Amino acid sequence: MAPVVNSVTPNQGASVGGTSVTITGSGFAGATAARFGGTPGAGFVLVSNTKITAITPPGAGTVNVTVTGNAGNSSQNVPFTYVNAPAPVIAALTPNTSPQAGGTNVTITGSGFTGATQVRFGTLTSTFAVISGSQLTASVPAAAGSGPVLVTVTTPGGTSNPAPLCYLAAIAPVVTDIDPSQGPLAGGNIATITGSGFAGATQVRFGALTSTFTVISGSQVNATAPAGSGTVPITVVTPGGSSAGDVFYSYVAAPAIVSLNPGEGPSSGGNPVTIVGTGFTYVTDVFFGASPAPFSIVSDTQIVASAPAGSGTVMVTITSAGGSSSPAAPYTYL
Repeated sequence: MAPVVNSVTPNQGASVGGTSVTITGSGFAGATAARFGGTPGAGFVLVSNTKITAITPPGAGTVNVTVTGNAGNSSQNVPFTYVNAPAPVIAALTPNTSPQAGGTNVTITGSGFTGATQVRFGTLTSTFAVISGSQLTASVPAAAGSGPVLVTVTTPGGTSNPAPLCYLAAIAPVVTDIDPSQGPLAGGNIATITGSGFAGATQVRFGALTSTFTVISGSQVNATAPAGSGTVPITVVTPGGSSAGDVFYSYVAAPAIVSLNPGEGPSSGGNPVTIVGTGFTYVTDVFFGASPAPFSIVSDTQIVASAPAGSGTVMVTITSAGGSSSPAAPYTYL
């Protein structure tokens, strides 16, 4: 039995051809062609016994759609009308700038976008989505350099007028501060890096060591310090380059107490106690037991603290950016 054509969707398209249509009917098994008038369509796909897809060839006026099968041609008068589709027109791009790395989603407004087949940024093609006949969105492809390019939209009706988009020159990031600027040798603490140009950051380094990080904004990155030692430069890397490495982070060993002088004092407190040890430069707290004590840093090896009131024997501990001292320094209240 010859195939039977019931409908074609859509039933009209541009006279230049290129319209994708779906033909429904029956008896399509073994079909070899779909014709628009006497001209075979391109991209013929036999989907099922009741469905075929094809691309219209160029044509004019209203023609009958027929399917050729093993038992002959369909004979139903199912019309397809060719219309003179105008070329698309671009009225505006929003935004009309993009970094060289691309990835910017641009909304293109205008007219005649239905059936768009291509969006080009200069010589580069783009992924895009047609929202309506007057709007589509496109993802800006990456470019090799900066400067303006012409954007065009192509449909079966032709190619649009060119509209300019400017690729912005890549700018290296700038680091102005890191807080905290010290941390333990084991790393693990989170430091907030501030500056500019951090969008799209691909790497944060503590000296030669890379860090896990989160870009909060174009001016802030939170980075987890890796394990390290000494004082190292902080660099942020983006597609625009690397920061100058003129902001530093210091790895600090945990403080250690060697001796207390005196090692005892009145329960009312208030007496000065000289604490001798190492790693005191970045000390932030001194505790007698659980009680904080006011103190002054004399050097990296000496602190003078004012003992708080207390009783019994307590352990003196010191906390710094590098951690806390071991509780091995007893102080006795008399």
